[in-house]
Amino acid sequence: MEANGKAGNSAPLLTVRGIYKSFGLNAVLKGIDLDVMPGEVLALIGGNGAGKSTLMKIIMGIYSHDKGQLSMNGEAVALNRPSDALARGIYMVPQEPLLFPNMNVEENITIGFDRGKAELHRELTDTMADIGWNLDLSRKASSLSIAEQQLVEILRGILRHARLLILDEPTSALTFDEVKSLFKVVRDLREKGIGIIYITHRLAEVFDIATHVAIMRDGAITIQGPVSGFTREDLVKGLLPPDAEGSVQTREAGESSVDYAADPVLELDGFSGYGFSDVSLKVWPGEILGVAGVVGAGRTEMATTIFGMDKALGGRVLLNGRDITGKKTRQVIAAGLNYVPEDRHLNGLFKICDVAANTTSASLFGGALGKVLLNRRTEYDITEKYVKNFRTKVTGHDQLAGSLSGGNQQKIVIGRSLATNPGIVILDEPTRGIDAAARGDVYSIIHQLREQGLSILLISSDMEELVELADRVVTMYQGRINAEFRKADINQDNLTAAAFGIVEQEAKGA
Repeated sequence: MEANGKAGNSAPLLTVRGIYKSFGLNAVLKGIDLDVMPGEVLALIGGNGAGKSTLMKIIMGIYSHDKGQLSMNGEAVALNRPSDALARGIYMVPQEPLLFPNMNVEENITIGFDRGKAELHRELTDTMADIGWNLDLSRKASSLSIAEQQLVEILRGILRHARLLILDEPTSALTFDEVKSLFKVVRDLREKGIGIIYITHRLAEVFDIATHVAIMRDGAITIQGPVSGFTREDLVKGLLPPDAEGSVQTREAGESSVDYAADPVLELDGFSGYGFSDVSLKVWPGEILGVAGVVGAGRTEMATTIFGMDKALGGRVLLNGRDITGKKTRQVIAAGLNYVPEDRHLNGLFKICDVAANTTSASLFGGALGKVLLNRRTEYDITEKYVKNFRTKVTGHDQLAGSLSGGNQQKIVIGRSLATNPGIVILDEPTRGIDAAARGDVYSIIHQLREQGLSILLISSDMEELVELADRVVTMYQGRINAEFRKADINQDNLTAAAFGIVEQEAKGA
């Protein structure tokens, strides 16, 4: 095997050529070309929405592709269902292991086989001895750490004679020691000639464990090749839009209209919860504070914990100086904070209810619509206010929310949060999944709210969006704030680098 991970002149384990995939009018993959050789660890990197998950689901036979060809060992293959991928030796270890908690390790690994238990046990113990792993097969899955659960998933793949393993964010929930153990496992598998696609948001891991790297952006591969040929800065550049430096590299410096001498509206002090820890930040009156980061950085977990949807594990949340840590959601709303969730379909919208009910539902907590009987006149006035102000396209207040376009649904969800008269609102990915015209409308709404003195905590994976809207931006990485940027320092290059864990010393703190 060559030092760079390519195995002599052997054919690639997997060849991806000209793969296209669209969902309706949304082109997700735009001609992907990729090779994975035996004994190669290909790190696949890309921001949220780059198309990584869609590509993996095509390789696993979960999705069909619109155009292009997949080959295994030089032979064209049709992967129409997951069983086809498994039969070809492809196995995906998901980010969240899918084990049966009340079954033991051996039962979880061997489930689904039609061979005898004795034969399977012998092969499993031989495999573990060959690789050098020591895992008690009689332990219940519920007693395993995340790292041990991932070993079980990997053993499932090996026992199915997988030649290509896909590891999806395998270190996202691991401790430092567990990461070291996983890297040893990956190196052991390489020595066995197993090819690995290693999906990660941590650029440092690329240089620690990968032989090759590919960057995906907007459904296309922008950079690929041996890791030895790239620096971290090269990888960050591959993650940025081609016009990032020219069009939105810097903001105009100048005096901010935010009064930083005033008392903050929202203050987090060493705030910790599931998925994030020791977060400290302040949001001032009339300020838009952007929160950048990649999937798994802990941004949404932080927001839902502030909002009382999840349990706080430490620290404090102060709203206008009042401690609201651990308060129930209705109490947080009554105190003056509301939240527009990332997934409006799952958490933000009652699709089978009408526009009026959706707009005013959060106002029921405070009794503004009546404590016993619903005040229809007040409901109409509130709904009309936000439909008119946000130019929401509806046939009437009785139109079902599920029948609206994505952009108009988002306006309804934002209007519902504002109908409770908050002093601050958390907007979590407010323009995800809406078209360009609706995006412009949402931006106008955000600017309008800021001018009215409302404070906004803006969580976004769209760096250009943060450059355009935010007064300040903090970045979260592995559950912690790792950088803060103001004014002229808010640009796509700085934000992207910090979101992937690369922070220049002079950018830290502000």
